[in-house]
Amino acid sequence: MSRDVASIARTLGGELVEGARNGGTPVDEVVGLDDFSVVGHPSYATLVVVPARRLREALGATDDRAAALRQAVLVTHGGGAATRRAVQAAGMTAIVSAEPADELLAPTLTALLAVDQAAEDRAVTSAMKVLTLAARRGGVSGVVAELAHRIDGWAVLLDRHGQVITTAGAGGLHIQDAIAVALDRPVRVRHRGLQVHAVGAGEDLSARLVVSSRTEASSRARELGSQTAALLDLLLRTDDPTRTERLGRAVMVDALLAGGDAAAELLRKWGVHETTLTAFVLTARSAAVEVERLVTHWLDELGAAHILTADRNTVTGFLRDDQVDAIGDRAEAYSSALFLGLGLPAPVDALARSAAEARLAVEAARAEGRRVVRYRSIPTVQYVIDRLSDGDALRLGHLLDPLRDADGRHGELTETLRVYLAENGAWGVTAERLGVHRQTLTGRIHRVEELTGLSMADADDRASAWLALRALGRPGA
Repeated sequence: MSRDVASIARTLGGELVEGARNGGTPVDEVVGLDDFSVVGHPSYATLVVVPARRLREALGATDDRAAALRQAVLVTHGGGAATRRAVQAAGMTAIVSAEPADELLAPTLTALLAVDQAAEDRAVTSAMKVLTLAARRGGVSGVVAELAHRIDGWAVLLDRHGQVITTAGAGGLHIQDAIAVALDRPVRVRHRGLQVHAVGAGEDLSARLVVSSRTEASSRARELGSQTAALLDLLLRTDDPTRTERLGRAVMVDALLAGGDAAAELLRKWGVHETTLTAFVLTARSAAVEVERLVTHWLDELGAAHILTADRNTVTGFLRDDQVDAIGDRAEAYSSALFLGLGLPAPVDALARSAAEARLAVEAARAEGRRVVRYRSIPTVQYVIDRLSDGDALRLGHLLDPLRDADGRHGELTETLRVYLAENGAWGVTAERLGVHRQTLTGRIHRVEELTGLSMADADDRASAWLALRALGRPGA
């Protein structure tokens, strides 16, 4: 985001007292004091709104949260020389004497950041359209030149060995700096605002893009640099013309899984106007079957859009609901053994659930040796729980014993875990259901992971936690 701490202070008419964070640090979030637990991103500032009457309490805190608070930026309506001295003594960064009253500070800041983020998104989208046009007309050099113009700075594109491919802006004057920062050489670099973006990844790394914007803290330059690196990766890989198409489909499917209005709009541009779609996952027992080519042929026969991506001969995609049976019939009739998993229909702005169901269904198909499995036909968790002995259910429930409160009851943490898993890890929806801020939810989930030793990023751990929660409902648990 383009808003930094200093610009926020000017907008609020407040005074900036610098501590751990300087005025040039970009801002990405605003929370109230009671909702604060951690700084979301170390490179960005979190604004913590503190009522004037509680400012000294926040400055003098010595609990675990105090260390995190020192990496944030306090914002308060209160001020004066005594306040400034107290902030400086605590080593914190704060905006004091802000003009809006305490009750108006949080909504004012939230509105400022929302407007700013929307403007940034529009600017990046517009710039990428121009960069794509530059790629068609001027190739790699055209893209780098346009990028330098867009970020009001310079750019240097190096190959994997550090040799210059092309430069733009004043990049020709800063080649040695670019090489030094790109290759991690132990020399002094004169530009603190240099950014390095890998073109490709791992063994497929083909180049490095080094950019420098006149505005060192500009996240727009960072976002444009990152997306330009992906565009250059496509341009530099001319050995396989289908690679670009596959990568494009993969990026678009990722966007669909992210959901929201952007996913629905992308489908409309893709020529798909349905309100719901059904996810499928198809794989083959034999590696000799080219699953992606096979599915593409089937979709062509049905006149269906190619909303799919392939990974290791496993294809994940989405179908119109009226095409599901036709794909299932083809999988059943195919000469070699195929495994097809089908999710339940889902709204086009929330397809991740259907995709997860299709993955579970295809795993069930593999395990049972069945060609086609629909998610709705998989035995439910309750079916599994009902067949556990009382002893097994009790042992399973013990997994969550560390979450019990001092009275031995399951309370706040257990309920937070239950709602979080029931909402498939959707932070926003979970926080809304629990009536807490996302910062508070993040702190609780981290606490659950610490106490139980489970990771909510691991599918097996999430499944274990959900079974343990269901087992708690058994008599004697």
